[in-house]
Amino acid sequence: MRRRQQPPLPKRHGLDPARLRLPEDGQWATIRDHLVERLPRVPAARIDELLREGGIVDLEGPLAPDAPYVPGGAIWFHRDLPVETDVPFEIDIVYRDDAILIADKPHFLATIPRGQHILQTALVRLRRDLELPDLIPAHRLDRATAGLVLFVIDPARRGAYQTMFHKRVVRKEYEAIARFDPELELPRVVHSRIVKERQVLKAFEVPGEPNAETHVELLEHRDDLGRYRLRPSTGRTHQLRLHMNGLGIPILGDDFYPELTDKPVDDFTRPLQLLASAIEFTDPVTREPRRFETKRTLQAWHDPQGWAGR
Repeated sequence: MRRRQQPPLPKRHGLDPARLRLPEDGQWATIRDHLVERLPRVPAARIDELLREGGIVDLEGPLAPDAPYVPGGAIWFHRDLPVETDVPFEIDIVYRDDAILIADKPHFLATIPRGQHILQTALVRLRRDLELPDLIPAHRLDRATAGLVLFVIDPARRGAYQTMFHKRVVRKEYEAIARFDPELELPRVVHSRIVKERQVLKAFEVPGEPNAETHVELLEHRDDLGRYRLRPSTGRTHQLRLHMNGLGIPILGDDFYPELTDKPVDDFTRPLQLLASAIEFTDPVTREPRRFETKRTLQAWHDPQGWAGR
């Protein structure tokens, strides 16, 4: 197996530096010229500043502002971080040993760095706060969804735990709060074909052979609210939200389905009432049965007026 090349820059905020491979057929005179063209969203003045400060390096060390272009080479640097809004909720640790960590993620906190969410993510917080620089998630949850995420501590065991999720041998349970419809026959298994296009926020159910399956069960109801257990057999983007919406009972607090709502990133009211409540699997290393359950609850069920802001 080919060993991953270690970057010549240390992690910053728990994040590896960006690595750029220099094209073999490049005709640029300097690395600076290439970066100005390659990174159009980064001002040329910022690239010059990074070069002056020694912030762009190759395997030999910091590159000079006039460093010549080297076809087929590689360079590393830390990307500038976006301005982020602090997510004022804590991550709970449900379980930890030498190999894995089970985190209980709050609503509004992304699992991994992406787009405008970098430091305010579960991965970066846990790497920093627990001093676990090699921590990596075996799967992920949407930013809007709360609940259990399995992280791998031991790099040698990453593949074993990540493969469980790829092979869909992990049994996952979710809890959701939505409108109660006495005419809806439950439990039932929902099948549909879901597609998600790059750069498009919403996913869609389309005609064709199903690629998504969810078991939907009503646990209890009172007045016009229902508490549901959702057990997905597949892991399509926004699958649970789409399937509940398709049944005519969209999950409370859903800003995507049925209609996309432009909610400010610093608005922490009315969280999506979807919770990854349990994960169960046979440990691929120890072969022991494992089951973990969340300690969180969904506010709209226990305090509907508080959740609605009344």
